[in-house]
Amino acid sequence: MTDDKDVLRDVWFGRIPTCFTLCQDEITEREAEPYYLLLPRVSYLTLVTDKVKKHFQKVMRQEDISEIWFEYEGTPLKWHYPIGLLFDLLASSSALPWNITVHFKSFPEKDLLHCPSKDAIEAHFMSCMKEADALKHKSQVINEMQKKDHKQLWMGLQNDRFDQFWAINRKLMEYPAEENGFRYIPFRIYQTTTERPFIQKLFRPVAADGQLHTLGDLLKEVCPSAVDPEAAAVIHLYSQLKHPNHLHPRKLNNSSACSSKHDYKLFGAFLKG
Repeated sequence: MTDDKDVLRDVWFGRIPTCFTLCQDEITEREAEPYYLLLPRVSYLTLVTDKVKKHFQKVMRQEDISEIWFEYEGTPLKWHYPIGLLFDLLASSSALPWNITVHFKSFPEKDLLHCPSKDAIEAHFMSCMKEADALKHKSQVINEMQKKDHKQLWMGLQNDRFDQFWAINRKLMEYPAEENGFRYIPFRIYQTTTERPFIQKLFRPVAADGQLHTLGDLLKEVCPSAVDPEAAAVIHLYSQLKHPNHLHPRKLNNSSACSSKHDYKLFGAFLKG
């Protein structure tokens, strides 16, 4: 399952062509040219945009610069969501490049968490890893790792090093053959509704009769009105498309109730931990 490196590499190296433009309300000393970047789907905005920040700060006065934040068509972009998830939720039907607006003032306190440093991103990332392993292995694997292993996972993500990351992450993806799967599949179904941004509950990868559950089974469990199950076993999808250690299907429409299989698209940016 975890040996399918071609799929894992395709997921890891997925990129989104992106155009960053400075908000017209920002005060500049000269015209700010757009900045283009290929964003890794499996990373976080505040982790991979140092060059964007430096590019726009060159045309601004220091006193006009505060915490950077990003917005797409009026929606502030949550830095603690993976980049691929943000794109799939908000812009997957739009033409490329993805056009993101950059701000240095008027931070939207009600919509975004502050990200004071990369330490905050690391803490969030490791929290997700630990939550996922609690569901899969009762935290046994992550707790048995040494601190240097945790650091290698983080550095692999931060530096976009596939082999460095998976040298450790493979341990989190293993289970005894006789168990035929993890205890539960870590997953979140994301919605664009603000009152409940995602759905999450306990879901076993194997049915009582020993059959592997499919993605369709998961959707019917979480949203009973979802029909026509997909054929792929959810444990196989999870092993190849998760991030970080969570499978992230996303809901396409804005209604609070699930309607059919066509309202879902599996966010395939997931790989990690």
